Amino acid sequence: MKKEIEKIDEVKSTEKVDKTERKPRKSNDRRQSRQRQQKLYEEEVISIGRVTKVTKGGRHFRFSAVVVVGDRKGKVGLGTGKANEVPDAIKKASQAATKNIVKVSIVGDHTIPHEATGVCGASHVMLKPANKGTGVKAGGSVRSVLEMAGVKDILSKSLGSSTKVNMAYATLEALKSQKTIEEVARLRGKKVEEIR
Repeated sequence: MKKEIEKIDEVKSTEKVDKTERKPRKSNDRRQSRQRQQKLYEEEVISIGRVTKVTKGGRHFRFSAVVVVGDRKGKVGLGTGKANEVPDAIKKASQAATKNIVKVSIVGDHTIPHEATGVCGASHVMLKPANKGTGVKAGGSVRSVLEMAGVKDILSKSLGSSTKVNMAYATLEALKSQKTIEEVARLRGKKVEEIR
């Protein structure tokens, strides 16, 4: 009798193991794929702002964050997020930035193809290509965007308002307008030698 009971227990324990070795849940797979996507890009916080709403019951604080993400190989994105806590605002901003990834044209793996000016609000940012070894001659949010995009040698100048958010978006606009000589040749339906 005891032997039969032991056998039944063994069968039940193996059944339990079999049940646990089923497919993992789909939600876990989705979560892991999102985490992998976020790990593809590095992120840097450009600014964190605090807003105070004064009510009858007291003061309510909310936070806004601007985050730039990139792979330092020609892909960069900007995003903003607002929440009641700083970490939540940063998380929202980084998610928004990963959705708005832009491919940037980089020549010789170190600089931009040509001079360009980006505008956002009252902020104007001028970008100029530079020789190898020059480094990133930029400051603040402009530097963050350029470094995340993978630009290693560049000259920049801020013309107008120095609002961090607008300067970052102006830099992104200037980078978006970049076209390599091959792209221009393809658009005009000519060969590269004809344009040169």
